[in-house]
Amino acid sequence: MAALCEGYTLCVFVPAANRRSSEIKGIEEERDSDHVIVTDSSRSVTLYKVSDQKPLGSWTVKQGQLLTCAAVFNKQTNEYVAVSDNKVIRIWKEDDIILDKAFKATVSADVWSVHCAHRAEPAVLFQRGAVRLLDSLLSAPQQPIEDVLVQDEAIRSRTSVVFTHHTQKRDYHFLYLQRLKPNSVQKYRLEPEEPGLSPLSFWASYRDKNICLLYLYPNGHVYQSLVSVRAPVADDGAQVVPLPRDQLLSLPVGEELLEAASAIFLDDAHVAVVGVPHPSAGPGKDFLCIWNTNFQTLQAAKEMAGKLYGQLWSFSSKLFIPHGKALSVIPFSCPRSSLASALGKLKQSKTSTVVSSWNTILHGEEAAAPKPVESRKTRTTRKTQSSLSLTIDQVQDLIKTAPVEEVEKEVQGLLSRQDPKDPQPSLGQLAMALVSRSLADPKFYSSRALTQLVPTRYLSHSVCPDLLPLALEKRDYFLCQLCLLFFHDIPEAVTCACLKAFISLSDADAEKLSLEPDSVSFMEMLLSNERGQTGLQNGFSPAFCQEDRTDAVDDPKAKAKEKKKASPQQTCPVGKHKAALINEILQTAYSEALLLPHLKDFSSDQVVLFLRYLEFLYLRYSTDGSSQTHGYRSPSLNQVMDWVCMLLDAHFTVLVMSPVAKGLLLNLQPFVKSQVRLFSELGKIEGSLQELSKMKMKKDVGQYSIEVIELY
Repeated sequence: MAALCEGYTLCVFVPAANRRSSEIKGIEEERDSDHVIVTDSSRSVTLYKVSDQKPLGSWTVKQGQLLTCAAVFNKQTNEYVAVSDNKVIRIWKEDDIILDKAFKATVSADVWSVHCAHRAEPAVLFQRGAVRLLDSLLSAPQQPIEDVLVQDEAIRSRTSVVFTHHTQKRDYHFLYLQRLKPNSVQKYRLEPEEPGLSPLSFWASYRDKNICLLYLYPNGHVYQSLVSVRAPVADDGAQVVPLPRDQLLSLPVGEELLEAASAIFLDDAHVAVVGVPHPSAGPGKDFLCIWNTNFQTLQAAKEMAGKLYGQLWSFSSKLFIPHGKALSVIPFSCPRSSLASALGKLKQSKTSTVVSSWNTILHGEEAAAPKPVESRKTRTTRKTQSSLSLTIDQVQDLIKTAPVEEVEKEVQGLLSRQDPKDPQPSLGQLAMALVSRSLADPKFYSSRALTQLVPTRYLSHSVCPDLLPLALEKRDYFLCQLCLLFFHDIPEAVTCACLKAFISLSDADAEKLSLEPDSVSFMEMLLSNERGQTGLQNGFSPAFCQEDRTDAVDDPKAKAKEKKKASPQQTCPVGKHKAALINEILQTAYSEALLLPHLKDFSSDQVVLFLRYLEFLYLRYSTDGSSQTHGYRSPSLNQVMDWVCMLLDAHFTVLVMSPVAKGLLLNLQPFVKSQVRLFSELGKIEGSLQELSKMKMKKDVGQYSIEVIELY
């Protein structure tokens, strides 16, 4: 899963009053990934070593002069190139102290920017669209510069990775792709968006022999266009070619359009976005976010202090973002995109330890392979075909007005026509439409449609943050279970809200629920083996529990009394359906630091009931290794113990003072002692095992041999 690491401040600046943009005109990579040059909006160019967070050099033009484009570094000559007052090209080296004494040349037309691709010769883009290689231009600085743009057409932005620039003529937007060898230009026309909307940002990357363009609109739509590097070039650039596009994301923008925002590629599956509201945060908060474009999930977010200016740069797994009065550097990581990583935190059960019984070890019984999780609703959906063939957009419009029965029928038909191998990120928009209408219209709620959409794996909590709270409000616990099963980015506050609702649910009401079949089958298997085995397995047995619990009692009569009632709880304190819901909580990914504050809101009765159920699970796992080799999806012993520890940490004082919890705590004490005894015994034989490894084995012991080895 993509992650944003702890950032640090590279430099500070003083923003001008009432300005929408920061004082930073541009940032370019210098000799390597640890050096960048920062051009401010007035007079200075500064070289920084990023890892040391300190400037290595700074150059300033005279008072009254202005730097009008970002400086670049020519790696072929180890020189810096910048433009002041639109027409004066300045070139200098790192050891030059006074910028005014370095080389400068005045050209005949206004310059828009200087472009320097990796290991390539710098090129100059003029404001009227013409392009010249720097060396060719400096050989005759006053050479005439032609106008490439038509009347009323002006450059709005340019990209740094490949030589493209975006222009606007009234409500029409164009993209120019400049090829330097040979010198040619191709003009593309962007597909129109809503009237009056212009792209806020452009970003380009080179991938698979194609130029991949990314652009963001004020309505939150993020588009991608692919341009082949070897595409045919029209003569003199006269032909305007339509530029096809694909929508990658539809970001939440709230009630108002975006004003200052940017989106850039991090890799082929991740996009960093700044200036767009966080889906779950309130208004007025500025965030830097990473979205997965394959699955439309929010992977990471970081709230930024101060005003955001919609500027963002990326070099060597580091994001550079101006905010408030600072330029911050935020390292990031984007692992290879997959369903497991893109949907959030990985399930702990993926790497959990299965506790094996001695019978399994001695007789070599293999654990059954886990069964793939498939809901009853999903199986029904695949068998159903819709009589109509509406598109996703048509179904989304239908949701706004149609009755529940018609909506469910069309959603079911739509899903039955989908190819499972064909990604459909727009299904998230469909779920959002269903949730939005359910929140606005109390009489409308389509449980069936939502339970069909969740298992498609194109939804997540970040895509549809109101879905799980809506299911809790409607007491739709089957939908809650599916969300917990398929969403891996659920906030800890929502996880605790689900847990509290499940614990408060009566067993009678829970037994009426239709839940995921495997989860109920696991509980049926566990309850059918409640008698269990009474021998010592995995360092624990009820007999030892009795000894451990009565060790602290000195009075013989009291000791006998305690021993009589000391058998640990072997009866499940909740019904199987209620237990199946709680098991989903145990397997949900979480951060302990974020979860603990919410656990403290539970009442003592809820905590005691939850602990009793965890005690039951621990007993079953400890006394019967087959409890985890059944092939059903279920919580692991490690997960059970983690929750026990967190509950004790959150409610230790209350539990110690509560008479109701006294017996429970006495039962939990031998669990700890049994584990301590197990590890103690393992520690004792550590030296023996080391001695065995040092002993010299006889080369020929025959086909059968009995040997007595004295260790002590």
